[in-house]
Order: sequence, then C-alpha cells, then structure tokens
Amino acid sequence: MAKKVLVVDDEKLIVKGIRFSLIQDGMEVDCAYDGEEALAMAKENEYDIILLDVMLPKMDGFEVCQQIRDFSAVPIVMLTAKGDDMDKILGLEYGADDYITKPFNILEVKARIKAIMRRVSKPEEKKEDPNVIENGDIKIDCESRRLFILGKEINLTAKEFDLMELLMKNPNKVYSRENLLNLVWGYEYPGDVRTVDVHVRRLREKVEKNPSEPKYVHTKWGVGYYYQSEK
Repeated sequence: MAKKVLVVDDEKLIVKGIRFSLIQDGMEVDCAYDGEEALAMAKENEYDIILLDVMLPKMDGFEVCQQIRDFSAVPIVMLTAKGDDMDKILGLEYGADDYITKPFNILEVKARIKAIMRRVSKPEEKKEDPNVIENGDIKIDCESRRLFILGKEINLTAKEFDLMELLMKNPNKVYSRENLLNLVWGYEYPGDVRTVDVHVRRLREKVEKNPSEPKYVHTKWGVGYYYQSEK
C-alpha cells in the first residue's frame, strides 16, 4: 500500500520538487501552502508522515505541529531555513520527530522519510519479541505501537514510543544519553544529546502523574535514563 505524505511549504517550487520526487518513489503526496490549510488536511486525512516548513503564512509550523499533536501521533519532519539550534530543539519541543535544514538535498529528505517509516512500521525481525509488555499500571503493545496507563491510551509520537519501548523491554538497565541517541535516532542522526533530554521530558509529561518525581522513567544522575520495573 502506497505511503501517504503531506508536504507543507509556502514556496511552491520546493513543494513541486519534493512532490515529484516522492511520487517517483511510489508515494501519494498531498500539498498545503499555509498553516491553516495544513492543519485542516491533517484532520481530514490519515498520513504516514508530514513534511512541515517552519515559516508559514497564517500559522507557523511550530503551532501547526503542536495542534496536530493534540489529535495525531503522525511522524512530523520540520523543514527550517535557519541553522539555529534553538529552532531545532523548539521544533522537537512541539512534538516534531526530526528536522531538516534548508537548503536540503532531496535524497536526504527521502532517506529521512524512509528511516522514520522503517522505525514506525518496525522491521520484521522485531516481531519475534513479545507483542505486549505489562508492568504495574502500564501496558505497551509493540505491534500496534500503543501505550496504556490504567487502561487509558496515551498518545505518543513515534520517537517517544521508540524510547519507551526500548526502556520497558530492558527494565532497570541504565542507558546513557549518547546510547539512546544512537539506538533510537540512529548513528547517522545529526542532532545531539539534548534531543534525548527533550523527548524524555515530553514523555514524562505524558506518562507520569508528577514529571518531577517520575514513577516510570528515571534519571541516574551523571549516567543516563532507565525504566524502573514494578515486578
């Protein structure tokens, strides 16, 4: 089944170029040229991934990303013309899964899309793992990629789920931030360990009653993060 992509940018030539290239790879591509149009299309359609420019008319990319996160965990890649680190981290704060700095090579864009889709769909060999992990109040279904606390589903982004899944499959094992960056984001990911901190903070805000006194995702000071098993 063809993957469905939403490309959002007010520069029509960029949209046209990305759309043409992705269609060549057998993907279905919808296009939007401002923030309001992008948000409406994200509500009306099921996408496998959204490419979202930061600088948009009517509503900027960060705001669009944040509002999409209220109803969807679709992977979002921010496109930013700025090289400033804070813009990149800010994009991740709002729930983006990755970012690409303009000007970019279309081959890089396609490589990032494929990498994210692989992580979301999960490689075949991982299906041998137990599909459901239950520990105390928390249940995680690795096949449908859903997480429940006390029976209530918690909406996680692709990266947040990958992070939680890794920690829950290895309870009480402490991972350094560098290790998590490599395992969850991949060795070729251009970001740094602050990406891990941002995602852990966002994850705690979703799964912990009191994020400053976590029950599940703990910090081992000076070392890294771990999931504390209740068994």
